[in-house]
Amino acid sequence: MEFGFWNMINITGALAFFIYGMKIMSDGIQRAAGSQLRNILRSMTKNRFLGVFTGFLITALVQSSSATTVMTVSFVNAGLLSLVESAGVMMGANVGTTITAWIISFLGIEIKLSQYSYPLFAIGIPLFFASRGKWKYWGEFLIGFAILFIGLSELKNSMPDLESNTDLLAWIQNVNSYGIFSRLLFVLIGAVVTVLVQSSSAAMAITLILVYTGWLPLDVAAAMVLGENIGTTITAELASVVGNVTAKRSARIHSMFNLIGVFWMVIALPYIIDWISVFVEDFFYLFEGYVKVEKNIDPANALKTYKLSAFHTIFNILNVLLMLPFVSWLVKLATLSVPGNEEDEDNVGKLKFIGAGIRTPELATIELQKEVAHFGEITARMSGFAKTLINSTDTKEQNKMLKKIKKYEDITDKLEIEITQYMTKLSNEEITPSTGLKLRSILNICNDLERIGDIYFQISKAIERKIENKDYFLPEQRENINKLIAEVDRAFKIMVNNLNTPKYGKVTKDKAVAAEKAINEIRDRLRKENNKKIGGKHYNSQTAMIYNNLFSSLEKVGDHIINVTEAIVGEI
Repeated sequence: MEFGFWNMINITGALAFFIYGMKIMSDGIQRAAGSQLRNILRSMTKNRFLGVFTGFLITALVQSSSATTVMTVSFVNAGLLSLVESAGVMMGANVGTTITAWIISFLGIEIKLSQYSYPLFAIGIPLFFASRGKWKYWGEFLIGFAILFIGLSELKNSMPDLESNTDLLAWIQNVNSYGIFSRLLFVLIGAVVTVLVQSSSAAMAITLILVYTGWLPLDVAAAMVLGENIGTTITAELASVVGNVTAKRSARIHSMFNLIGVFWMVIALPYIIDWISVFVEDFFYLFEGYVKVEKNIDPANALKTYKLSAFHTIFNILNVLLMLPFVSWLVKLATLSVPGNEEDEDNVGKLKFIGAGIRTPELATIELQKEVAHFGEITARMSGFAKTLINSTDTKEQNKMLKKIKKYEDITDKLEIEITQYMTKLSNEEITPSTGLKLRSILNICNDLERIGDIYFQISKAIERKIENKDYFLPEQRENINKLIAEVDRAFKIMVNNLNTPKYGKVTKDKAVAAEKAINEIRDRLRKENNKKIGGKHYNSQTAMIYNNLFSSLEKVGDHIINVTEAIVGEI
């Protein structure tokens, strides 16, 4: 039967099933082992060699190089990995993703997939519905694996037969007769397919099945695999679009690594294919009796799937070995290709760490924590602006501080909205109890930081009215306010330090409580003294009201600062 529209619909549906299964599987293991994956990525990247192994290990576990590269970009974005460290991880991710091809070759093509799918469902579904916590997510992982196999089976069954589509087969063979130009064409096709399906694993599955059913010669399939290596870099590039300059450079390193590898392999492809063919044929011969091949399938085509998987692995390993000594050069090229300085004043109000794509909440919390710490640092700056405004007698400087406080108050509003919106998107995903508690803490922290911005804006308006009315603080009033501001600054420093602690569970609130107590004591003393002196000679009542407003407002700032630490330790 000739290939038609209905066949195309079937292939699209089977491919969607495969991708959906892979997503469920990857999300399940990320939820089950999210914190461990973060710890591995943070602790095992001290040098480029460990970074390669880490990238390989994580990708082999989550079965998605895209998840690893996006996670790596987010860690670079959060300042937890350097560019050199991220380069090693991404190189390792390229090797790790070759495991998928071997799984498909060994289990996904030549053996009836129902032998695996239904037992996986039998184990996974009870775990998913009957368990809580990590066991539930391991059940989700098994269900995803089962769906992946069913999708792969349907994908294989939907492929058109050769006998009814000889014209299409002849076209492929004809196009393959132009040497390096043919290879470049199929590299482009592989890249386009990967971009369209947004999964190099899905693109690899399609290629393997086309080889298995006899549609693609080995050299054509190998060229498509090279293109798939280019196509997968789009994911990291897209993830970095809303990231900072360093994140963009990290994604660019990944792209250059793959592009350079494809460039030299396109030239060497015929020689590498010949060498791999001999190697795999010798190995296959040793285990020939143990490998089952379906009826009506040419054993030579089945053998080609192993050759293609071996090519995929060997290419990525060789590319890592060749490029690893030149990581510093890749970093320099990435720096040149992505110039920029993100320390400009215009960038203060922009999200710095989140926005690199929504992924599982367990892997997104690290970016959220860094973003909230950044939010805290921005809010703490307002204390310095207020101090300058209170103590300045220069009209130009006063106007500058008034505008700056207004600007930063707008920034705090904007940051709270954007962080909350990001968390709302995360909440659409299933969240583990521990991650849910952390997200609730972060939500409360953002609310308190935004309220601090509001209070400083109110302080600035009170000072502005004082200036307009030509009211003046007595020296002792100004000195007392400065002492209170100094205590507030100390509290801010403790708060920011707590926000920058990677593991909230290690934060204690002793220092924060002591700072809050000191702020309250000064406020109580100032209130008592102010109340005694109101109505007295040479003590302006209008100024006294503004003075009372200021130290009361600064004490409220202290309240919100201690609220932040209480949210970090899980008390709110």
